[in-house]
Amino acid sequence: MGIDPEPKQRLAYHPTKMKEALMVSASHPNVIIYTTPTCPDCRMLKAWLEREGITFEERDLTSPTIMAEAKARTGVRVAPISLVGEKVFYGTFQSQKPALTVALGLSHTA
Repeated sequence: MGIDPEPKQRLAYHPTKMKEALMVSASHPNVIIYTTPTCPDCRMLKAWLEREGITFEERDLTSPTIMAEAKARTGVRVAPISLVGEKVFYGTFQSQKPALTVALGLSHTA
């Protein structure tokens, strides 16, 4: 299995809440997450963003090019790294979640 270094855009599929998901997605800043395939916190972060209907771009830190980009952009070499607009969040998903909730305007889910 090869590494796909190309970023991926995701919009969560909400069969009963598609309109709400699209409205939430359109109302928040650009979201980029740097992840690795084996990172449990990365999986939790992605699942949470998808449940909340947040569109995000995922970048794979196992690519040396992406790792260098993340380090230059954020100053850290950990996974996951989340960017919401110009704001940078890193550490475990649980440590990021409160600040991400506010940055994404999702204070009802904190």
